[in-house]
Amino acid sequence: MIIYLRVLKESVSFAISALTNNKLRTFLSLLGVTIGIFSIIAVLAAVDSLKSEITDSLDGLDNSTIYLGNFSFGPTDVPRWKWEQFPVASYEDYQYLKRSMPSAAAVAYNLNVRNETIKYEDKSVENANIGAFSHEYYDIEALKLDAGRFYNALESNSGAQVLVLGYEIGTALFGSSEQAIGKKVRLYGKKFTVIGVLKKEGSAFNDSKDTFIYVPVNVVRAIFGGNNRSLFPFVIVKPKPGADNDAFIAELKQKMRIKRGLGADQDDDFFINQLQGFTDAINNITGTMNIIGIIISGFSLLVGGFGIANIMFVSVKERTSLIGIQKSLGAKRRFILYQFLFEAMILAIIGGLFGIVLVFIVSVIASQFSGDFEFVLSGLNMLIGTTIAALIGLVSGILPAIKASKLDPVEAIRTGL
Repeated sequence: MIIYLRVLKESVSFAISALTNNKLRTFLSLLGVTIGIFSIIAVLAAVDSLKSEITDSLDGLDNSTIYLGNFSFGPTDVPRWKWEQFPVASYEDYQYLKRSMPSAAAVAYNLNVRNETIKYEDKSVENANIGAFSHEYYDIEALKLDAGRFYNALESNSGAQVLVLGYEIGTALFGSSEQAIGKKVRLYGKKFTVIGVLKKEGSAFNDSKDTFIYVPVNVVRAIFGGNNRSLFPFVIVKPKPGADNDAFIAELKQKMRIKRGLGADQDDDFFINQLQGFTDAINNITGTMNIIGIIISGFSLLVGGFGIANIMFVSVKERTSLIGIQKSLGAKRRFILYQFLFEAMILAIIGGLFGIVLVFIVSVIASQFSGDFEFVLSGLNMLIGTTIAALIGLVSGILPAIKASKLDPVEAIRTGL
């Protein structure tokens, strides 16, 4: 064990000497490793950050939550001409499923409308997102309130002119959540009473709940029509905790087929979209991004590996006489081999550490200029970068190390002289 520590100590000394004695050559050679490690960790950090942001945005929604409607969230085998003729998810479908699905924890109805301008006295917020939902959506998404309350069943069913504001809209119009409660605002040319303000969510995407306005779905139905196809209606269904997913979907399909009067030989005229599929699609996309990024970064690492190998071959040549002396004094081949391997790995790790520091600096700067979006630089990614750098050093240094270990001591001393 002691001899290996001595080899490691000498390798560190030789590596530092290589850095200090041949600064330009070492810098240019390590640049490839630095850029390669920077690229890999930057890609991993960016993808992790994106996944984290999306996960936080979907955090309130259970992956088992189902959106039932007349089109699919993802690819489908149903021809476009066919699904374009599917009936929309109606308010009656929502009421029927709510009555006939005791296995559902909650059933809600949703209409998708364009963004609007909301006004309070001389202040206004343009392009605000409108969330038209029945009252059950509060439980489905587990919305968190900063002040006030969400609208109840009576207000939802009667289409009461009340609303709940996202945090940014509430503070933009009233300065604070508490001051917003009970105030009258103008939306759709009508006066609405603010009954709640959501907690600040924060997001790098424009669809953050902070910029949403939640209104009872029957208010929108009264303005735009009961089952307006252009509003892309959805019935949102959340199973009870612990429910068998496949059995629940099968039951939901059966109920809808009965409601629509479909025969055994007729296909479904609706789509069941589950958030789990959306999450899986995101994982597939980010996984592909990781692979592509790593492949591209691999070219930089290849260049860096050749640079390390070049340094080591030169180092072997410069220290030929020293190797001969070590061997003549009894140093074994593996001692010489480990010495040069450790040196190559140390040089590569130094380049990798430069890459990690560079990623850290870039992530801090990027986080400062990206609003609420936070770049995630995990310890795992840094460990991956350091490990890859060490492997690059090991692979790059193996040939020079073997060459050094095979030198004849007499010839090495004579050559060195």
